[in-house]
Amino acid sequence: MTPARTARAGDPERGTLDKAADENFPVAPFFLPRAWRADLMAVYGFARLVDDIGDGDLAPGGADARLLGLSPEEAKDRLVLLDAFEADLRKVFDSTPGHPILRRLQPTVRRTGLTPGPFLGLIAANRQDQLVKRYETYDDLLAYCELSANPVGRLVLSVTGTSTPERVRLSDAICTALQIVEHLQDVAEDLGRDRIYLPAEDMKRFHVQEADLATPTAGASARALVAYEAERARNLLNEGTPLVGSVHGRLKLLLAGFVAGGRAAIQAIAAAEYDVLPGPPKPGKIQLLREVGVTLRGEG
Repeated sequence: MTPARTARAGDPERGTLDKAADENFPVAPFFLPRAWRADLMAVYGFARLVDDIGDGDLAPGGADARLLGLSPEEAKDRLVLLDAFEADLRKVFDSTPGHPILRRLQPTVRRTGLTPGPFLGLIAANRQDQLVKRYETYDDLLAYCELSANPVGRLVLSVTGTSTPERVRLSDAICTALQIVEHLQDVAEDLGRDRIYLPAEDMKRFHVQEADLATPTAGASARALVAYEAERARNLLNEGTPLVGSVHGRLKLLLAGFVAGGRAAIQAIAAAEYDVLPGPPKPGKIQLLREVGVTLRGEG
C-alpha cells in the first residue's frame, strides 16, 4: 500500500491531494500567488477524485462513498458513484456539498466565478471510461480528450482570470497533447483495466494487435505506433505553445511548465526507444527544467 493510499484510507481529502506529487509537472508550484495555489489545488482535488472514482482507485473502507451518501453495495458501481458525485458537485453552486474535496472547491468557485461545465465534462469523461473501452479513430480520441483533458486547462485560465477564446483554443491543444502523452506512458496500465487509447485505425496501419500490447516489452511495430502517436502529441504541444507567450509573470512560468512537462515526457518515451510496456517512461527533474528553459526562450 502506497503512502498516498494509506492516507486516503483515513483521510480521503489528504490522500487525493497527495497524488499531486506524481504529476509530470507540479499542479500548484510554490512560485504562484497563495490564492492561485489554493484555487488550483482545489480544482486538482476535484479532477483527481473523479479520476479515482472512474478508475476504481478509491481507498478501501468506503469513506468516499459514505461522504456521497451511498451504501457499501451502491459503492461497488462506478456509474452510481459518478452520479452521486455529480449530484454533490451541483451543490457546490447552490448549497453545501457533502464531500470535503467539493467543500474545498466551493470558495474557489465563488471567488473566481467558475461554471459547472468543465467539471461536468470531467465527470462525463469518466462515465465514458465505464462504457467505451476502445477508440476507432483519432478523431474519436480527440472527442474524448475534449471531455477528459481540455476542461482542466480552461479551469486554469478561469482561475487566473486570463481566459479568452484564443487562449482556450491554444490551451485545448496543450491539454489534448498532455492526455495523449499520458495514454502513451500508461499503455500497459490501461490495458490492465481493459482500456486501449491507441486508435484502432492506427493499430491496424502499424500491424499491431491487442496481444502485442500485453507483452513484457514492445516489438518493432508497437514501438513505431507509439512513436507515431508521440509525434502527434508533440505537434499539438507546438500548436499550443504560443499560449505561454500570451501571458506574463508567474502564470507564464506555470504554463511553460505544463508544456515542458509534456515535451520532457515525450523525450523520456523516445529515450526508452518507444517501449512503454515495461512501465511509464518518466522524465528526470533536470530534463524537465531544461525544457522549461527552452519553452520560455522560445516564447520570450
